[in-house]
Amino acid sequence: MTERLVKCPLCKSGHFLNYHEVKDFAVSKEIFLLTKCSECQLIFTNPRPSAENIGPYYDFPEYYSHQTHAKSLTHWIYNRVKKKNLADKLALLSSLTQERTLLDYGCGAGDLIHLAQQKGWKVTGIEPNIGARTIANQKSKNRVKESIHELKKNKEYSIITLFHVLEHIHELRKTVKKLVTHLKPNGYLIFAVPNPESWDAKKYGDHWAGWDVPRHLYHFNQEAMKQFQYIFDLNLLDQKPMKFDSYYVSLLSEGYKANNATLVKKYLNAILSGYQSNKQAKRQNNYSSNIYIFQKK
Repeated sequence: MTERLVKCPLCKSGHFLNYHEVKDFAVSKEIFLLTKCSECQLIFTNPRPSAENIGPYYDFPEYYSHQTHAKSLTHWIYNRVKKKNLADKLALLSSLTQERTLLDYGCGAGDLIHLAQQKGWKVTGIEPNIGARTIANQKSKNRVKESIHELKKNKEYSIITLFHVLEHIHELRKTVKKLVTHLKPNGYLIFAVPNPESWDAKKYGDHWAGWDVPRHLYHFNQEAMKQFQYIFDLNLLDQKPMKFDSYYVSLLSEGYKANNATLVKKYLNAILSGYQSNKQAKRQNNYSSNIYIFQKK
């Protein structure tokens, strides 16, 4: 069952126009319509599968964030790079505050909270997927909940993270508002999201893996992310690149664009595209994916 939005899910404006049609290359092969808000610039799928009916769209082998064991060369490389990214993420969090309490919303198989816990952080995870949540609880000694509504009302954290999760949340405004209530004064809210205005997004067009419809309900450019300051009463402190994402997204995009190409050719093209995307991004900070660091006022 699908649902049709009559207001922008971010700014609640009723002014949005049809933007583009994109195919779900990964699972259903269906075509989905993207619309763009004239006020906040958010791009969003409309109509879209409801929260109760979107589950089957996540059922494919390449959805690596819910898995632990590598089942392909790409997955093996993904896991190797993930270890470096996890260390970098924790280093970023540690640089922000000495008060080490972390809520990782959409924690997947629990890799970040597991590493943070080993380093002395007090951690909680939120993960709706039962398979991923089971793995995460095994790693973190049952520190993962199914829903944010299971948190105690007065529970607060110094940092709340959503790494490539924001674009999946059906109740966007309600969820972010709820997360802000669980932030300590001057606490940090960190989002990592794909960028539809990156060089690789423009190169691959309809085949850009960052669209990932209908699993990605929203697409945030820099202007849309700035709106979080005004809508949720936050300060945008910094924006940082996720440089590996350009290579990974390019590799997936190569598969969508030329499925019959050899694996070697896909990898070579992806490496060249990823490098070029990062090179071009330096001018306007338009990387394939960006981390946005907000602070509660």
